[in-house]
Amino acid sequence: MRLCLLVIGTLLLVGCSFSAVTSDQFPGLANVDRGIENKNVERTIDITSQLVKISYKISLNHAEKQNIKSYTFLVRGSERGYLAYISAKDSSKKELKLTEDKPGTWGEHLGYTMTFSTNTPTQVVYIEAVFTKALIPHPARITQSERQLVKYHGHLYFFSPMYKTVTQKTTVHLASKNVESYTQVKPVILSENTVTYGPYENVPSTSDEEMIIHYENNSPFLTVTRLERTIEISHWGNIAVEETIDIVHSGAELKGSFSRYDFQKDPRGAQSAVKSYKTILPASASGVYYRDTNGNISTSNMKTLKDSVELDLRPRFPLFGGWRTHYTLGYNVPSYEYLFRRGDDFLLKMRVVDHIYDDVIIDEAVVKIILPERCSNIKLITPYSVTRLPDSLHYTYLDTIGRPVISFTKKNLVENHIHDFNLKYNFSTISMLYEPALVIGFLFVIFVAVIFMMRLDFSLTKEREVHHHKD
Repeated sequence: MRLCLLVIGTLLLVGCSFSAVTSDQFPGLANVDRGIENKNVERTIDITSQLVKISYKISLNHAEKQNIKSYTFLVRGSERGYLAYISAKDSSKKELKLTEDKPGTWGEHLGYTMTFSTNTPTQVVYIEAVFTKALIPHPARITQSERQLVKYHGHLYFFSPMYKTVTQKTTVHLASKNVESYTQVKPVILSENTVTYGPYENVPSTSDEEMIIHYENNSPFLTVTRLERTIEISHWGNIAVEETIDIVHSGAELKGSFSRYDFQKDPRGAQSAVKSYKTILPASASGVYYRDTNGNISTSNMKTLKDSVELDLRPRFPLFGGWRTHYTLGYNVPSYEYLFRRGDDFLLKMRVVDHIYDDVIIDEAVVKIILPERCSNIKLITPYSVTRLPDSLHYTYLDTIGRPVISFTKKNLVENHIHDFNLKYNFSTISMLYEPALVIGFLFVIFVAVIFMMRLDFSLTKEREVHHHKD
């Protein structure tokens, strides 16, 4: 009898917690099918690098056996500022289109709605989200030989207040097995560098318990504060790419002075310092150069692989917490691999950004595409939303009216943003003959001027001979 009362009480508590969510809090509830349940949620949190990568496998079920046509996923308001990338796939791993809900639809939280191509009472959805700068160095300053400890502030339970969550489990992967402390809510298991929470059943949707993990993480904490990428198109067979990059070590700052002697004596002691990193360029890249404000940097290696060119970039000095570096990287690629033509219509298809290093964070990227003179009907198509900057003109040798420059910017980028943009434009073949004709015309004018000057006689010899004869 007591057991029955306990079960009934628990069900009433869950029901009250679930119904406590009102349309006053979340105006978007009016458009949500409340019969959908998160039957099982498997959440994997990867904090082995400077990024927080969270993967969800959500098994959906409709309590009234109706077809599930759409599903809404929420990102907590406390986490939305760190969100850099999010994507969703269905049970067949086919990409689902995510539509960002209007601000205020879910209060301070950020909502994404996805629509399924097949309507059934059960669905499985896979969601991947990447967060930047969500790991906090603790302590914030360390000496040269100290290990780097960071804190992760997350949430213990899956956040889905509009749907009931039946069962959930969370697995957290750490960068090392050195764990200072972690939230302990049973059932929880710490094994090597993995913490497993759950399974938890019928957790009230209003639960907001924190998950805090304090652990060692010496992976490179590098942030590109600004990337300026310039792509110059030539219809004579070449595309020149140049990147100007500012990087800061965003981990625990170096406390005290740097000892070159201690570093050379035991470089393994400075585990949080970044000595080098790998940049990956297209396989056809040639004429690669790497220099900073002092000139070329020779302490780097280039390896040509089958499908890429791998650069092992080594700055002039190791990067400790708070230290910065600034450099320029450039290369050339043949235009036939990226520039496609149909008559006078051209299509440029290139990456927004290259792979600068593993688990990259780019605060701001500015991309500039310099087109040939006399291009028209220019149309930019990007793989995600960007901020278009005003068009401008660029002048080089033999230019008269200037080359059009198409520019756009994007903030908070990660590796998942390495996708191609498309740039369509019109360019007449006759326009390609303009510069050669200009050169020929210029040489012709010089040639005629030289002939004319050679035929002029400025000497005084004949005049002197006439005067001599009279005498």
